[in-house]
Amino acid sequence: MFWRMTSGRAICLSDQFPLIKAEEVMRGRVTFVGLPPVELGSDVDWTANPHGNRSWALNLHALRWMGRLVAEYERSGERAYLDRAGALAEHWIRENPRGGRGVSPWAWAEHAVALRAPALVCLSQHVRSRTLWDSLAEHGEILADSSLYRAGHNHGLDQDIGLLVVGCRLGRARWRDLAIRRMTASAELAIDAQGVLQEQAPRYGLYVHRRLGTALRAIGESGAEPPQRLIARRAALEAYVAHATQPDGRLAPIGDSPADTRADGFPHEGPVVRVFDGGYVFGRTAWDDPRSAFYSIRFGPGRRLHGHEDHLGVTYSAQGRRILVEAGFHSYERTGYVEWTRSPEAHNVPVVAGTFRPGTATRLAGSSVEPSRQSYELADDAYGVTRTRRVLVNHGADLMAVHDSVEGGTLRSLWHFDPALRVVSRGDGRVVLGDGDWRVTLLQLPGAGLGVRPGLVSTGYLRTAEVATVVSPAAAAVLTVIVPGAADPRVEVSGDALTVHTPDGPVTLHPPYSQST
Repeated sequence: MFWRMTSGRAICLSDQFPLIKAEEVMRGRVTFVGLPPVELGSDVDWTANPHGNRSWALNLHALRWMGRLVAEYERSGERAYLDRAGALAEHWIRENPRGGRGVSPWAWAEHAVALRAPALVCLSQHVRSRTLWDSLAEHGEILADSSLYRAGHNHGLDQDIGLLVVGCRLGRARWRDLAIRRMTASAELAIDAQGVLQEQAPRYGLYVHRRLGTALRAIGESGAEPPQRLIARRAALEAYVAHATQPDGRLAPIGDSPADTRADGFPHEGPVVRVFDGGYVFGRTAWDDPRSAFYSIRFGPGRRLHGHEDHLGVTYSAQGRRILVEAGFHSYERTGYVEWTRSPEAHNVPVVAGTFRPGTATRLAGSSVEPSRQSYELADDAYGVTRTRRVLVNHGADLMAVHDSVEGGTLRSLWHFDPALRVVSRGDGRVVLGDGDWRVTLLQLPGAGLGVRPGLVSTGYLRTAEVATVVSPAAAAVLTVIVPGAADPRVEVSGDALTVHTPDGPVTLHPPYSQST
């Protein structure tokens, strides 16, 4: 009876699986998420999590590493790879009954199910067993369950890819069609017309773009027509990711975006300054120039999904140097440090004395974009009172000026400098930092009480580095000026005007410090 079951095409996009050291896996050793290798042996303990790491546990149960063994068999013809893959899958299925006592919670976590399903489909091309077939059907039922579906989320996209390939393999066209309908509607929920991903982290824009490429390939191989609406949303993502890419080729570490993530292959074209209504300003002086200035500013809807409480936050690079950075993404672990990285204090923002209200939206009140100068005004009531930030970025004579103010209270502005920069000198209202012979100066008014303290930012997954964090004195208004390439630049005050003499010429600021002449 089993062999009469309806079956269809096995869509196996094996290049989606992570690279592994196949010979190590054959010997029972695995390496996930850059953590030290783990000896699983031939009789795998599926409840194991030797590093106590959430991502490691997810990778174990996703079985994508097993799928890579199938790909190695297809590449080499070595039957041993397929036999090992089949044994691993059969053992996983037998030892991890859904709802079974003692089964790891990661075994049937919705993302693990979504990622595991395509690996089982690839195996089913070469291994025919009732156990495997029944497991595919169970995976399909779970993936089709609307109560478990993550619409507008990268997990939902992976669920749709899994449902599509399982549906095709089992000959269930209704599952394939449901997957295509859902992923189209989900993409339009997740990605706005300008390409901004609602998950609030450029790294996830990169991930979703890649996974949508996998989805479109799977749709095509299923015999269906890829929806134009889906193609359009994927194309829109490209501008968001490209503009979020710094001159060094790495994504700005905004939200859950690791600071070392590269975003290669996206078209670098169009205006060098772009305001995205979804909550981002990205500016640079030139595309594909490692010495280009670059900055980002955050505003828009309140924090959600992979976003941080980073509204009004800025990053800044100039003269081929990263200057202002943020805490970035460390891991998905539930630690005090990870929680802190999502807080306002982990970003370059004005922190108001009082109670912070998470999830508050920030509005972009105004902007002026010219080739050598851009200025912006942002405001919100994240602390129950109106806080306003005005940002001016000047090019040629490189300078960033930021004026923060709050109605009926006081604030402190926080500035986290790149790990390569160390404090060279400090005095009333100024801090000079350097790397080798290169210098950058921070000036502040009022300056009395300016502080420098050690900080910690994430340089990559599970990696950190110490930085210098400059903290302004408490005041109703604070002006901060960042002058790249300058060691203690001369400043002149004439009436309300403030002139800063940069290495490439003077820049004059006038209240409210959002314009220069």
